[in-house]
Amino acid sequence: MSHYFINDKQVASFERKIEFDLLDKHFTLKTDNGVFSKAQIDSGTSIFLKVLVPLDLGKKILDLGAGYGTIGLVLAHFHPQASITLADINERALHLCEVNAHDLGVSNRVTCITSDIYANIEEKFDSIVINPPIRAGKKVTYAMYEGAKQHLIDGGSLYIVIRKAQGAESASKYLESIFGNISLLKRTRGYYVLKASKNEQLDK
Repeated sequence: MSHYFINDKQVASFERKIEFDLLDKHFTLKTDNGVFSKAQIDSGTSIFLKVLVPLDLGKKILDLGAGYGTIGLVLAHFHPQASITLADINERALHLCEVNAHDLGVSNRVTCITSDIYANIEEKFDSIVINPPIRAGKKVTYAMYEGAKQHLIDGGSLYIVIRKAQGAESASKYLESIFGNISLLKRTRGYYVLKASKNEQLDK
């Protein structure tokens, strides 16, 4: 059985466009079979972006598990001073990221990387944003959370969105065990938007 969180090249392609409005801006993105939320942006992503866009996320942002690029590309639009790295294991999703970045006019500030979690990522970032692939299981999602710490600058932050029914409370506890701090930025419609910040001084 195929899943969006693996690199399955056998899934028949059927490209389409989705449209949505966010903070008075209209977006059009290309999607395809074999990627997450191919027919529309999911509720968690919409909630996440409404929290993230007004924040100061710094100049280097990583969207890990980027899919066809919704989170990272919307941030690229609203944060013209930032460079955005979009990473996913799914090569079809990464191709869509590149197409969508071009269509939105942000290609000059966007880098798309095929990576199994952090395997091909060496840089450090001011912010890492993750809408975790819950269906991939905790082995994958918790590795995304844990690896974030070494890929953040001192003072950098990890942001995630997760539903209470999908383990938001246990994820909060796990993030607390890694970072020593956790903030609940938003709780609505069963979704939690969480922030964990890296503080090198506290880690010593």
